[in-house]
Amino acid sequence: MSIAINGTNGITFNDGSLQPSAPVGQNLIINGNMMIDQRNTTQTGNGYSVDRWAIFDNTSATYTLAQDSSAPTGFINSLKFTTTGTDTSIGSTEQCVIYHQIEGYNIADLNWGTANAKTVTLSFYVRSSLTGTFAGSLGNNGYARSYPFTYTISSADTWEQKTITITGDTTGTWLTTNGVGISLRLAIAAGSSFEATAGAWASGNYFSVSGATNVVGTASSTFYITGVQLEANTAATPFENLQYETQLALCQRYYYQWDTTSANNFLMFAMGVGTTALYGDVKFPTTMRSNPGSIIYGSGWGWWLGGALTTISAIGIAESGTTSVTLNCTTTGVTAEKMYGVLPGGATNYIGFISEL
Repeated sequence: MSIAINGTNGITFNDGSLQPSAPVGQNLIINGNMMIDQRNTTQTGNGYSVDRWAIFDNTSATYTLAQDSSAPTGFINSLKFTTTGTDTSIGSTEQCVIYHQIEGYNIADLNWGTANAKTVTLSFYVRSSLTGTFAGSLGNNGYARSYPFTYTISSADTWEQKTITITGDTTGTWLTTNGVGISLRLAIAAGSSFEATAGAWASGNYFSVSGATNVVGTASSTFYITGVQLEANTAATPFENLQYETQLALCQRYYYQWDTTSANNFLMFAMGVGTTALYGDVKFPTTMRSNPGSIIYGSGWGWWLGGALTTISAIGIAESGTTSVTLNCTTTGVTAEKMYGVLPGGATNYIGFISEL
C-alpha cells in the first residue's frame, strides 16, 4: 500500500482514506481514561484517587471516589463519585471539586498569556444519576485566571460525550515550568464565591455558575467521568489511546508506588548506620517531576539477614532526587556498615513516592 503525506490534513492512503494528523502527545491530560490507579484505594477525603485525578472538599457532605468499571464503548474504566452523605445547603465558600493539574512544561506551546494564545478543546464522557446543568473551568497556577464552562447532562445514568472549545487566554500568568500550568476543575458542588459567567475568561478563581447541579445535595447520587482530552485544536479529535506502559510512565513522573504480591520481594539492600538505622537507595523507573518531598507506606516493613524478619518502625527520606532517593529506616539490632535486605512483611504492602503538582 502506498501513502502520500498531506501537509495540511495528514496521511492519505491509496484507497483514498485520510488519517488525521494528530501527533502522539496531543492530549494534555494524563490518564484521561482513568486506567492507571497505582494507589488502588477508595478516596473518602481530600487527595488523589486514580493517578493524576484528585478531589478537594470542604462541604459537610461525605462521598467515595474510586476507579470504576462502568465506561462507554472504547473504554474500560471511569472515575466514579458517589454521595454517601448529603449537604443540601452549600455555603458561599464551600466547594467539592474534582481536579487535574497539567504541568507547565506541557502547555508551553499554547502561548497563553500572549497575543498568540492558542484555542483548546476539552472533550470527555460523563454519566450521572442526576440531570441538568453542570460546570467546570480551566484556571492558572495562581487561581487568578479562570474560564468557567457549562455542559448539560440530558439523560440519567447514560454515558454522554461533551465538547467545549475555549479561546486561549491572552492575559494572565501561565507557568511553563514544572509547576502547575493549567488546572482543570469539575464542580461537584460550589458556593457563590466560585461562580461566574460561563464562556469567558475572568480574573479570579471560578469553576461553577449560578444554578449548577449540586451533586452532593441528593442522597446516593453518582457522577462518572472518563475519556478526558484537552488539545490545542478548534474541534475535538478521537481520544488519544496511549499504550499502557507509556501512560503508566507518564503517571510515575508524579507518583511512583512500589508494591508486591509476594512477602519475599526486597525493596532494597541497606547498610546499617549505628545500631538503629538502615540507609538504602531506591531508583525510580522514570525521572520524577521534582525531588519527592514525602512518602506513604503500609505497615509491616522489616529487615532480614537470615532468620526472622525484624520490624522497621519508620521509613523516611534521607536524601531526595528526581531519579532516586535514599531512605532512612528506623529499627533495632543492626550492625554498623553491615548490609541487610529491606522487605515488606505482607503480600500486599507498598511504598509510594510523591511528586504531585
